[in-house]
Amino acid sequence: MVKRAYAIGLLTLLFGVAAFGQSKPNVVAGDKSVTSKVDEIFARFDKPDSPGCALAVIRDGQIIYKRGYGMSNLEYGVPISPRSIFHIASISKEFTALAIVMLAQQGKLSLDDDVRKYVSEVPDFGERITIRHLIHHTSGLRDQWSLLELAGWREDDVITEGDILDLISRQKALNFKPGDEHLYSNTGYTLLAVIVKRVSGQSLRDFAEANIFKPLGMTRTHFHDDHSMIVKERTSAYQPRTGGGLKISIPVFDTYGATSLFTTVEDMAKWDQNFVDKKVGGEASMEQMLAPGVLNNGKKLTYAFGLSLGEYKGLKTVGHGGSDAGYRADFLRFPDQRFSVVCLCNISSANPSMLTRRVADIYLADQLKPEPVREGKPTATAATGEKPTERELASKAGVYTEQKSKNTLRLEMKDGKLTAAIDAGYPLVPVTKERFQVVGAPVTVTFEGPA
Repeated sequence: MVKRAYAIGLLTLLFGVAAFGQSKPNVVAGDKSVTSKVDEIFARFDKPDSPGCALAVIRDGQIIYKRGYGMSNLEYGVPISPRSIFHIASISKEFTALAIVMLAQQGKLSLDDDVRKYVSEVPDFGERITIRHLIHHTSGLRDQWSLLELAGWREDDVITEGDILDLISRQKALNFKPGDEHLYSNTGYTLLAVIVKRVSGQSLRDFAEANIFKPLGMTRTHFHDDHSMIVKERTSAYQPRTGGGLKISIPVFDTYGATSLFTTVEDMAKWDQNFVDKKVGGEASMEQMLAPGVLNNGKKLTYAFGLSLGEYKGLKTVGHGGSDAGYRADFLRFPDQRFSVVCLCNISSANPSMLTRRVADIYLADQLKPEPVREGKPTATAATGEKPTERELASKAGVYTEQKSKNTLRLEMKDGKLTAAIDAGYPLVPVTKERFQVVGAPVTVTFEGPA
């Protein structure tokens, strides 16, 4: 029996994380005591029998610290380095968005064009869906990964662009009227990749190579459209295995736009600098990239063109995270401070969005303010509130459905804690009997009872 709960961002966020053979620190600049603190953050990965992460810390357009922690490939004992290539999942979206913006600047399309002008496979739902709706996740189109799962596809099935178009063509309704709501949908960005190809005459892979990656010197970056293609220095990726140990977990996608960008932390530093010098796209395009979406009721979103606009401890942030199979990634910019952190990982239990912020805590310590207390965040005051008993916790275990996206999530009891059964598990700490904070993610879960 499927239960229902209102989980604020949970499904989007958790699904939308010196010895032999180890890479040596590669320091461009910086205080040794500072970099030692950074290394402590990644210490659990920093061993020859663990997958791990690559890190780049960027200030004023220069990498001031870069390092690999753990292993790129456990079978062959290959260490991670700043040159290691990772699949960065949804961070891909900002590059897809820039390709669309560049075509709009060239007059080859309009952001307010009807999607069906270019992709006739999209059904006529009686509502006009624009390119802008796709970019800001306001189209109402259902998410491709959720639909594939519901259709019985397996995690290791090869998924092509044609498969996604076929899936879209058979949708009978939208989640909501386009522009009324914001609901993260990978489907929109797969369609954007199709639009790039049909408008420019080049695949998104070729268009981005010629117009974005090559001009920026991102020589180790590409959109991966063939899962069988050999890529030198590509990392393998891993997930914890039930019962202990690890298993290989690499996406087999032949579809891209929403995902499937391969890159390194060094190349991402070159992309980061483009937000400052605007070498690719120019002033107009890069300004457009940071423009937030607006709903039909006039409400501004915190989502721009493949970029999330936010704040961390009083400082403005721009960035995006990524999660596919065993890969986890985060790109975090503090534009006013000219400071950025890129963290790319090859183990699903990693939480790079937390890691990038902990690195920022070190370098920006004199500028960050104490983090405001969010509703539902455990505090000394909240700790005095009424908490659920172990029996009450156990009663909340089960399968839940997010009401709009229809994604499902299993909660189970593990070591006496209610835990989201994703990868190694995300414990839920009770704030009250019905409100919980997810450990390792800035997410609050509120139970509202069965539908």
